[in-house]
Amino acid sequence: MNSTPKITVLLPVYNCELFIQTAVESILNQTFVDFELLIIDDASTDATVAILKNILDPRIQLIQKPKNSGYTNSLNYGLQIAKGQYIARMDADDISYPERFAQQIAYLDTHPEVVVCGTTYKIVGNDKRICLPLDNEAIKIGLLWGNCISHPSVMIRKNVIDEYSICYDITKEPAEDYHMWIQLLPLGKLYNLPDVLLEYRVYSNQVSRKRAEEQKKSDIAAKFKLLQYLNLEWTPIEREFLERQFGKTEIIAFKDLHIFKQIQLKLAKANESIQFFELHLFSQYLIDLEEDVLRKCFLKQKRYSPTMYFEYVIAKFKWNVQLSKKKELKLINAVII
Repeated sequence: MNSTPKITVLLPVYNCELFIQTAVESILNQTFVDFELLIIDDASTDATVAILKNILDPRIQLIQKPKNSGYTNSLNYGLQIAKGQYIARMDADDISYPERFAQQIAYLDTHPEVVVCGTTYKIVGNDKRICLPLDNEAIKIGLLWGNCISHPSVMIRKNVIDEYSICYDITKEPAEDYHMWIQLLPLGKLYNLPDVLLEYRVYSNQVSRKRAEEQKKSDIAAKFKLLQYLNLEWTPIEREFLERQFGKTEIIAFKDLHIFKQIQLKLAKANESIQFFELHLFSQYLIDLEEDVLRKCFLKQKRYSPTMYFEYVIAKFKWNVQLSKKKELKLINAVII
């Protein structure tokens, strides 16, 4: 193995004896072979380390932490000691397709403006591909809705990590990756390859499910962080509304619609001035956001009454908002029934 490999594969592990062999073998079977596989064990208490020690390949470097200090701590340690020109992420329960590294290297080597290259993926055991926005402008809009880059699929330029002292924010687990993408946006472009090059495993004991409330709070914080690029300041009432909207609150009161309209106008004017987001895509985002707010206001109620339809008519003419024709008909039918 070269002393300075093209890629450092960063694989943090903890108590993953069921899947670790398959995950590691999927990396060792890559058609692109110039890499070091940096496996950082977070003081596992199962057979993970024993399994890893039986996989013999000179590209593997197994680091055993004496004390459990967390997933993000392992990631940041890996960023510091990585030798490769690129850092490829991998998780201990996922599967990389053989051509993954070759395709990512080919793209990054010919697109020096791109700092993060992810891939399209599938769920293990499911043939359905998870469609993600591909180009940088579409990804920026996608990040306003949620994390649209698959963390274990990415390849990142190491020189950008070093030059700007980029690291994962340990306080933002389990959405530390979401925050990193937003942190990297001003430093270069983000891209998702259209080919499926990873299978992502979902199972009942996954960290993000155990820590759903922390995930929700971190997701909300990420969206506010992204909107900071528009240099906006929010009133307490506006912030409270956005926290509920970003937190995917199911119901929004009619009395709060005027708050949304002032937020919508504020966002439109700010982006028109700064143009951080592509203008057409951001305009469509604001339209989609309005549709989502109206849906929560008028189509998510437990009970419907004629008053609700009259409130919709008032909103329609007072604030120039409107549901799609299909959803407007759904509201009328619900009120009549």
